[in-house]
Order: sequence, then C-alpha cells, then structure tokens
Amino acid sequence: MAAVDETTGRRNLESGNPADPPFSFADVADRYDTLNRLMSLGRDRRWRRIAAAALNLPAGGRALDVGAGSGDMALALLRRWPGSGVTGIEPEADMMRVGQRKPNAGQVRWTQGDGLHLPFPDGHFDGVVSAFLLRNVPDVAGALAEQHRVARPGGRVACLEMTWPQTPGFRELFRFYFARLAPPIMGILSGQPAAYRYLPRSVQRFLTPEELKAVMERVGLHNVHYRTLMMGTVALHVGERG
Repeated sequence: MAAVDETTGRRNLESGNPADPPFSFADVADRYDTLNRLMSLGRDRRWRRIAAAALNLPAGGRALDVGAGSGDMALALLRRWPGSGVTGIEPEADMMRVGQRKPNAGQVRWTQGDGLHLPFPDGHFDGVVSAFLLRNVPDVAGALAEQHRVARPGGRVACLEMTWPQTPGFRELFRFYFARLAPPIMGILSGQPAAYRYLPRSVQRFLTPEELKAVMERVGLHNVHYRTLMMGTVALHVGERG
C-alpha cells in the first residue's frame, strides 16, 4: 500500500469526508471489536473511559452516544456513571445487534437513526459523546450542531477521534505502522481490505484538533478544549452548550 501523502489537501471545515467510506460497517460488524483492540494495541478501552468521565454527568443524568456502533462507548458511560440513562443511536442494524449481545447492554436504550437528524427534542441530554465517528460523516458541522441541539444548557458534548501526530520522528513511525503495516494485516483478518485502506486516509484528511475545535465553537459550543492521547494519535474534544 502506498504511504499516506501528508500533502493531501484538507477539506473545507464545514464539510465531511470528500467521499463515503468504500465499505459498510455492517461488513466488519462481527470482528469490529477484536480488530479495534488489535489496531489500537488495546488502548481504545482506556480512551473511552476518559471520554465517558469528561461528560461529568449529574446523578441520574441522561447521556447520548452518537454512532454507538457495537456499544463500547455506551457501556463505558454506564460503568462510569451508574444509574444514568444511556441512549445509543446507530444507523447500522448489524452493528447494534453486536452491541446488544454484550453484558449489560440491556441497560442501553438502543435507537437506529442518523446522527445528522437526531430524533430527540432540544436539550434532552445532560451529555452527548461520539467516539471515532466524525471522520465518517458527510457533514461534520451538521453532526456537531445536532449534538449541540440535544444537549441541555450547561451540558457537555465530547468527541473522541483519531488524529495524525505531529511530533517529528514519531510521525514517521506512526505512518509506517498505521498506513503501511497494519492495513494489509487487518484487511486479511477482516476480509475487508478496503475498510483498512480507507482508515489511515480518513485520519490523514480529517480536521486537525485546532480545526475541529473551531467547528465546535462555530456551532455554538462554549469553553471548547481538547487533549491528545497516545502520543498525539487520538484527540478528545469537550465543549459545553451555553
């Protein structure tokens, strides 16, 4: 596989990826969690725990996981905030079915739906989170505007997403692992090579942490800040509805 080109032009801040993923997440649903563990070297669970804590839910609060996939983020919310009401919305029925088979998944309110048109009233949730979603939506600003809409005043919106590291030396090492070594291996294990060729390209073309912060502010979120994890390969953004 060719190395990801760092000179690739980034898309307009208001738009999503220039093209839809060349596969369906339903194609990798049954192996999705296992491959995530392998690809992230087992660190993705910790990242979700940090994102769950960042919502700072009140006792008995309500949280929404947008693009819930196989449910790992929603279950992380339940573990961090016992007694909270957690809703997961996901467009792919096959992905939801994988999540619904997991322990304690019956405590999640599962909804099949579109993150660009959330079927919830304004201000309904105390916190809203998405994990590794925004790279795959056609309109990042639109998705964030919907998350802002359904959060209550003072409620938090958190976005956990991969990002391309900028540290010289490690950036090149990451490119070798993430763009050259991992995709063919994961493609063989998943039986969906297009999915893992798409992954590094989608990260490379996605917004920088500063650009994503600017979009979150543009849709109305306040006190937006972010932290990077895993040597700058993952960013967690958090903002509040004013």
